[in-house]
This record gives sequence, structure tokens and C-alpha cells, in this order.
Amino acid sequence: MALDLSTQLMQATVQVEQQLPDGRHTIGTGFLISDPTPDGKPRTVLVTARHVFDHMPGTTANIGYRVQDKDGGWSFKPEAVRIRSVDHEFFVHHPSRDVVAIAVKAPPEFAKAAIPLAWLAGSDTFTKYGVGPGDEMMVLGYPQGLSANSAGFPILRSGRVASPIEAAGANPTFLLDFHVFPGNSGGPVFIADAQRRRPGAPEAQEVQFVAGVLTQQVELNNERLEIGIVTDAQFVRDAIALLDQPGSVEPTAPSAPATPVTHDVSANVGHPVAD
Repeated sequence: MALDLSTQLMQATVQVEQQLPDGRHTIGTGFLISDPTPDGKPRTVLVTARHVFDHMPGTTANIGYRVQDKDGGWSFKPEAVRIRSVDHEFFVHHPSRDVVAIAVKAPPEFAKAAIPLAWLAGSDTFTKYGVGPGDEMMVLGYPQGLSANSAGFPILRSGRVASPIEAAGANPTFLLDFHVFPGNSGGPVFIADAQRRRPGAPEAQEVQFVAGVLTQQVELNNERLEIGIVTDAQFVRDAIALLDQPGSVEPTAPSAPATPVTHDVSANVGHPVAD
């Protein structure tokens, strides 16, 4: 990879927000993937957790794009994107996992930040690199709706794999020792290790890939255990593939100027779903 995955994903990760009828905001996280159509046309896809959209009753969601100013700084420029009509959804969702994908017409300069589909883990990625319990992974998101700065960049945090990682067909999720907050749902979980050394390997190797999407948290007797549940990236691939099936939806264009988001943590709803 030409760029560090942490830097590239920070550019590609966006806030997904909708103002509710009572004035509060429900906020989640999404990230952009570059996935050309079967005929080779450029296409930008927004991925997030399905329950992020399920908690948004309105027809549009605000996508927190950012624009670089002439002086090199960044400005927060959200755009409203249609996610549904009265009787139709403009996104596709995995039939059994908490993942959705929607083709969007992102601003040209922002579409360039979308990561290639190839950067998502495949069926053999974890085995190939020997990734498992104890390995550190990073998470990008908007905990309690907060961003890293006024331009709307996501907050980067980390945790360690807290369970075995099996093939997606055997176990679709794995655990991450990570304190999940409302707003983190839908954020990318990834590993970016420039000098990873497996036991017995003659030399270190660079390992960078998106491992999955943060979708849930572990609770026991209404107590949060500070453990996140990550849905394997294979299901992101599967969801995106649904966009190419007959009858899939067309890319959604901005429908109206977005309402600016205020980062009042007391206003946020949309808690991550628990099993």
C-alpha cells in the first residue's frame, strides 16, 4: 500500500447522522470503499452497520464529508443522502449480518479517499498473517457523537483481539477488548503493523487490512463489559456484491443541504445493538 492504512482510513471514515423529530441526533460511523461497477465505471460505496440506518426513521441521512481549504485546513461539509423512500430502501443489507452498503455520489475530492475493496480481509487473510488473540487492532469512529476536531475527522482508538478468529462461515464475528460507545457502530476495525513478526518467521512483514466492522457490544445483566463485537470483513464484501444484483439501487445523490451537527453528547441516541 502506498499510504499508511491508518491515515487512508481516517480520510475515508465519515459521520452518519440524522436529526430526530424531537430535535436529538442519532449518530453512527461509516466508511467509503471504491468498488467499480461490473462495466468498469467508478463507484463509491458507503458501508455502515444496518442498525445505524434502522435507528434513522427519516428518508435522508447526513454524510459528514470534509473539504480541504486553500490554506490547507479542513472544513466540515455534510451532505444529505436519501437512504429510503416511503416504501423503498436505497441501500442493500446482508441478509443475516448487521452490515449495509449504499452507493453514493460523494464529492469528487472525497471520493478519492475511498479505500479499494481489495483492502478488506478475505476468507484466508487472518490465517495468512496468523492474526488472532492478543493482536492489536484499531477502530475509527465517533464515540458519543464526538469527532477529533471541528472538521469532523473520526477518533482513532485501539484494542486487542479477545477471542479466536475463525473462518467467517464458522463464526461471523470476533471480540475486541474495546470500550464501545454509541456512535462507534459501523466504524472500520483494522490492523496496520509495519513490522509484524510471526513466531518462527525469518523476517518481519508489513500487514495492513480492514478486519471488519464494529457492530455490537457485549452486555451481561445490563452491564457493559467493555468488549466490542466485530463483524468479519467478508460480510462487507458480500453486502457490497448485492449492489450488482439485478434490481439493485442506483447511486444516491445529495437531496438537500444537510443540517449542521452539534456535538452535544447528551443529544445522541442509537446505542450499538447487543446479542
